Amino acid sequence: MAIKFQYNKTSLQQLNKNLKIRLRALPTLQSKEAALRMEVKRAKDQSEDLLRKLEAGMKEYDAMVRLWGEFENDLITVKDVKMTIKKIAGVPTPILEDVIFETKEFSLFNKPSWFLSGVKIIESLVKISIESEFFVRKMVLLDFARKKTTQKVNLYEKVQIPGYEEAISRVKRFLEDEENLSKSSQKIVKKRQQQKEAA
Repeated sequence: MAIKFQYNKTSLQQLNKNLKIRLRALPTLQSKEAALRMEVKRAKDQSEDLLRKLEAGMKEYDAMVRLWGEFENDLITVKDVKMTIKKIAGVPTPILEDVIFETKEFSLFNKPSWFLSGVKIIESLVKISIESEFFVRKMVLLDFARKKTTQKVNLYEKVQIPGYEEAISRVKRFLEDEENLSKSSQKIVKKRQQQKEAA
């Protein structure tokens, strides 16, 4: 990205102002990037932990696989998922508050005695699964924001700040050269006037 400027003092002031803005913003962007990177890792770890917990829970009930055949699939459904939004480093992320289940009425006398426990087991496993999905979504949102922030940090560090510094140095050199030429021409004019007066 080429920085547009003119060889004058007004342009030099504008270049200095823009450079100061970027130099002031860079540490904030770098700390935001670091915070986002840490939060992405934390969300990923939490999601993986929940998936491991879900897998362990599923394996725990593998022995009851024949009994699950008797279980009615439509006995329990997810009625609602309550969530809130929490900002992390300026990025709105979903936070799971509660999962509300709806259980169909069933007769405890006509169904096997373990049905009530089965409902609790399914509720617990589904809640773990949904919570894991929330952490995956959080990770995706934070990682997207981290990539954008990294791009901005790189733009500032590698393109704009060096570009402004180079432009400022070029304008300063030009203005110094112009000033030196002006002084030299003034000296020449003064010397000629002195020679005319002497002659």
